[in-house]
Amino acid sequence: MGDRARSSVLARQALAVIAGPALRRLRREFQWVALREQLSSEHSDPLAYTIASHATPLIRPLAGLDPWLQQNKIVNLRLAAASLDGLVLEPGQRMSFWRQVGPPTRRRGFVDGLVLKHGSLCVGIGGGLCQMTNLLYWMSLHTPLTVIERWRHSYDVFPDQGRTQPFGSGATCAWPALDLQIVNDTDATYVLSIRVTDTDLEGAWTSERPVGVDFRIEERAHRITHDGPGLYLRQNELWRIASDRLSGGESEQLVAVNDARMMYAPFLPPATDCDAASPH
Repeated sequence: MGDRARSSVLARQALAVIAGPALRRLRREFQWVALREQLSSEHSDPLAYTIASHATPLIRPLAGLDPWLQQNKIVNLRLAAASLDGLVLEPGQRMSFWRQVGPPTRRRGFVDGLVLKHGSLCVGIGGGLCQMTNLLYWMSLHTPLTVIERWRHSYDVFPDQGRTQPFGSGATCAWPALDLQIVNDTDATYVLSIRVTDTDLEGAWTSERPVGVDFRIEERAHRITHDGPGLYLRQNELWRIASDRLSGGESEQLVAVNDARMMYAPFLPPATDCDAASPH
C-alpha cells in the first residue's frame, strides 16, 4: 500500500472514530421518527393479571469493586425506573428502552457507574443500566411479547457463582445504538411496572386478561472452548418453551444465540468442553 492510500485509510478510520457516535445517534433518531406512531409513551396503573415478574439484587459482593459504584448504579436505576414504570403497550405498539429513558447525562441527574467496555470494567456516566435491560429482557421472554431488538453481551465477566439464570440471558445497552425494543403482537394491553426498593430491582408485566400459556427458558448447546493462550470462548443457545395449560401441548422457539469471551479462567473437565447447562 502506497503512502497516499495509507493516508486515505487512516483518514477514514479517524473519521469513523470521530463521527461514529453522531451517525449512530442520527440513525437511531431516524428510526424513532419513522416508528413514532408505534412507539409507546402513555402510562397507567398495573392491570389485573401479572403475566411475568422478576427481581434482581441491587448490591452484589464483587471483589475489588468500589462500593460507591454500586450505590451510583442505584441512582441511575431509579431515574430509568421513573421513566419506565407504568408504560403501556397497546396491541401493535413498541417499547424502545432508550427512547423512553432518554440520554443518560449529568444534567438529567445520571452519575458515574460501572460500565463494561471491550471486556474491561471502567467508570462511565449512567453505568449500571444494563441491570435494567437484563431484567426487562428476561421478564419479556416469559410473556407472549416479542423482543425484536436485543444486543448480547460480548464478554462473560463474572464467574457463575450465585447465578440463577442461564448464561447469556441478559441484554446490554449503550446510548443510543444498543437499544432493547419489545413489540406487543397480541390483542391484549400490557403495562410495565418497575420499582427500585431498598434491596432489589423489581419488575412485572401485567395485562387485562390472563395468558393460557406458561413459558420457560432452556439453555442448550452450552460449550466452552479454549481457543488460544488465555482465550476461552463460551457459547450457548436459549430456547423458549411455551406450554399450553389446557391441552398440555408444547412449542419451542430459539430466542438467542450467545458467543462471549470469558474474562476469567473457567473450570474445565478433562475434555475441555462443557456441554452441561450452567447457571448464570
